[in-house]
Amino acid sequence: MKKHFKILSAVVAVLGLSMALTACGNSSKSSKSSDYKSELKDSKTLTIGLEGTFAPYSYREDGKLTGFEVDLGKAVAKKLDVKAKFVPTKWDSLIAGLGSKKFDAVLNNITVTKARKKQYIFSTPYIYSRSVLITKDDNTTITNVKDIKGKKMAEGTGTENEKTATKFGATIVPSNAFENSLALVRQGRADGTINSRESFLTYQKDNGTDDLKYKLIPESQVPASKVSVMFNKQSPALQKKVNKALKELKDDGTLAKLSKEYFGGDITKD
Repeated sequence: MKKHFKILSAVVAVLGLSMALTACGNSSKSSKSSDYKSELKDSKTLTIGLEGTFAPYSYREDGKLTGFEVDLGKAVAKKLDVKAKFVPTKWDSLIAGLGSKKFDAVLNNITVTKARKKQYIFSTPYIYSRSVLITKDDNTTITNVKDIKGKKMAEGTGTENEKTATKFGATIVPSNAFENSLALVRQGRADGTINSRESFLTYQKDNGTDDLKYKLIPESQVPASKVSVMFNKQSPALQKKVNKALKELKDDGTLAKLSKEYFGGDITKD
């Protein structure tokens, strides 16, 4: 009898240990799946820093915050099963605010650079900002960036566009704004201008550009700028979760839909 009791006790002990290990495994799995929430300022909220002053990325319309990155932030937060909270902040305090953990992430047309990657981590890109050549519709002398050598190009002083135009041998006509650059091209005071595709698409959507045309500059000549969500280095689980959300939003067409709504074209393709 004692022998049978010892055997029964051993079986119960083994079953108990097995159940305990299973419970621990489930607990570990559950904990692992929610790690990103422990990296949030509030486990139920994704706090997002942005400027809120740059249409169509983020801006106010009738006093309400809206824009491409606002809608994108809401869509990402929904995928993370949390609410999105936006904190409008001036540019010079935006990145510093992320460093001091004022926000969980920054969505503000942030380009990934080597310098920034030393201090922060980034999501996969959600915008690929490509450079374009803009000329009058009847211009036949400029068909690619090599054709601008010796031509007059309207560019903002000190901008990357000015550097690119100078690199390819253009004569710079100083301009203080994108709209002014287009005006110089229309007036014939400049042969063309180099700028971002999204700037032209946004202007085209709101103003019409029947007298102008643009041509993409190949990445082999001018690499695309990659715009991503920026995080603290202490938020790797959140970064991974947001990457998953962005992939789903790209696969289901949400990213392209938002891009066409706000820019008039899809600038989310790599």
